Amino acid sequence: MQILFILCVLIGTFLDPTEGEVVEHFWDSPECMKFFYKQKVPDFGATLPDVVHLCQRFLNTYHFATLYSTYHRTAVYSAYVFEPSTGGGREKNWFLEPQLVNHTWSGEMTDGYWLSKDNPGIYLGEKQALDEDYKNSGFDRGHLNPNGHHAVPGRNSTFTLTNIVPKNPKLNQNAWRLHESKITDLFNANCHQAYVLVGAVPSSNNWIIKNNVQRVNIPEYIWNAYCCVDQNGRPILSGAATALNTELNVVEEHNLDEMVDFFQQYSDTPVGELFSGRCKA
Repeated sequence: MQILFILCVLIGTFLDPTEGEVVEHFWDSPECMKFFYKQKVPDFGATLPDVVHLCQRFLNTYHFATLYSTYHRTAVYSAYVFEPSTGGGREKNWFLEPQLVNHTWSGEMTDGYWLSKDNPGIYLGEKQALDEDYKNSGFDRGHLNPNGHHAVPGRNSTFTLTNIVPKNPKLNQNAWRLHESKITDLFNANCHQAYVLVGAVPSSNNWIIKNNVQRVNIPEYIWNAYCCVDQNGRPILSGAATALNTELNVVEEHNLDEMVDFFQQYSDTPVGELFSGRCKA
């Protein structure tokens, strides 16, 4: 009986689905794959150097997936499923990903202030941005996966710095905010479920610099794309948008084929479809 008990403990340890939130591939985690329409992971960004796959976990629940560039210290994209929001869930501090500091640490996103307090003398920002990087930078801590597209506690989970990029304040607080509100209304009115990709195209040489060190890349573009389905999982509408990350403060809307062409400008390999079947019935 004792041997059987030990075996059960060992098996449970190896199969624990909440262990290891930095994964080699999104398909290593079924909980991560549910944020991609028909489990189709985009090819875009997969060949970039120094990217990691994050299954974003908060309160022991998975809320979205992020392809994260540890070189640029910004996300290539986040993938999520839209949830109607009733407000609340705004965090005072910003979360960090402990496994980007040490792969043996917790897979649960953690308040950066307390992570620092609990690990004195350990630098937390080698592979991810820190809150201090954004202070006095002139840029907003701009959500990619917007908190307004989630209900609590998913709303809270968007306050991780791996979901944040330096956004021009005028764009973040005006045209892009209005675009997010517009598609919120669209999703609420038309979609049984909406699968969303949102990301940033890094600039070639524009960075937040701290103490003469390039810390966080300032994206050239912000973008999103979505695929809406009915109650039977059939696609009913899709769309996308891009915005130059400047005071120009303009959002341009596109169809999914146009977005593939847009991404191809920044990729040496074929981009392929963003959603399974190009989100067509």
